[in-house]
Amino acid sequence: MTLEVDFHTGVADKLGYTCRLLRKAWRSGKQVVVTGPPAALNRLDQLLWTFEPGEFIPHARLRAGQAIEPRLARTPIWLAESPADAGPRDVLVNLGPQALATAATGSASCPRVIEIVADEPDEAEAGRERWRQYKAAGLNPRNHSQRPAPAA
Repeated sequence: MTLEVDFHTGVADKLGYTCRLLRKAWRSGKQVVVTGPPAALNRLDQLLWTFEPGEFIPHARLRAGQAIEPRLARTPIWLAESPADAGPRDVLVNLGPQALATAATGSASCPRVIEIVADEPDEAEAGRERWRQYKAAGLNPRNHSQRPAPAA
């Protein structure tokens, strides 16, 4: 199985963008795991409850090493410090600055990886480094720039 890697770059509001991306994935029936720094996952957890009035995106927070409770096993979106803890998923979304070792080498548990890169110099540089790591692993990532087109 070939791993698909998509970079969404130049994102002005990283967590707001991620909320919209997760809503779209959930509506299309995808199982998703989101990984990143614990503080970002905690904030995303809060935003998924409040970013759209009257709308709920089913998700659960999973801390490193925590087992999934059987009653939550069918939850479509997991916010996980360690993506492997969430089990097989359709999509892995990375909010963190480091490349995911299992993703760079390919993983049957998540056939698609989405890298979210904010429009900030440090984030852009970390994103370029992850891009190089995917290329070095023989993958062909695609870029989806979120920067507005220059005025003509």
